[in-house]
Amino acid sequence: MSDRSDRGDTADTDTDAPREPYGVGPAYPSSHTRFTTDNPARYAGAPAPEPAAPGAPATASHGPTSAAAADDPYYTPSAEFTVAEGVRDVGMVFIGGSLTAGYGDPKGLGWVGRVVARTQHPDLDLTAYNLGVRGDTSGDVVARWGAECHPRWKGRSERRLVLSVGTNDVLTGMTMARSRLNLANVLDEATNAGIGVFVVGLTPTLDAEMNRKIEALAEAQADVCSRRGITYVDCYRPLATHDQWMADLAASPDRAHPGQAGYGLIAWLVLHNGWNDWLSLS
Repeated sequence: MSDRSDRGDTADTDTDAPREPYGVGPAYPSSHTRFTTDNPARYAGAPAPEPAAPGAPATASHGPTSAAAADDPYYTPSAEFTVAEGVRDVGMVFIGGSLTAGYGDPKGLGWVGRVVARTQHPDLDLTAYNLGVRGDTSGDVVARWGAECHPRWKGRSERRLVLSVGTNDVLTGMTMARSRLNLANVLDEATNAGIGVFVVGLTPTLDAEMNRKIEALAEAQADVCSRRGITYVDCYRPLATHDQWMADLAASPDRAHPGQAGYGLIAWLVLHNGWNDWLSLS
């Protein structure tokens, strides 16, 4: 398949007053919920470029992200996603790697379990599935998502897909262009089939060099999503400067996966950055 096209949501600032998600109890202790961002628009998808004036010099692009974006036009799905009136029969599948699976959480919930626990509403008959596989790259998700997700949606009138990939792409040395293409292919296939998609971004590590690569990929993912009008939750910037996140990683056995507090932080970001709007809950 060809890489086609992507809306990025940013984390709440201290001055924001986000709507509380449905469900019982906080995603994690309220003392951990303050995030700051010095550049809220950084990961928002760029608007379509203006045509150059006749005779004007072409603007040079730099780096793999720009090169990939040049072949990634703005995209309109061929199937329309609709939300039924009254009680909605929703099948929601979460797919990704070890962070999606919740590896390392002593509570066994991960961010997915916490988000599902807060996504309760009288008009929402929700069936949720966690298909996170430790070690999965975006290529692995491309290969398996259709075969594994579609049986979970059987009989459901509303199909939802929550996708979170990328860290293992960096760890395995996958090129930016290939990682971007893999994400775009899943998004395009899903939206063309009338499936609602939500993307959760990458999280920082304790390694500065690794973080530089993760940040670059996070920006590329946000652009891919923006071109398709798909909500992208930026997890990198809010957590890169969050003491509790870094302390949780440092205290974990492998110093790579968070514990209870860290997964709670991811859940909070998801719930407060477009989740209710995506689900059409008011």
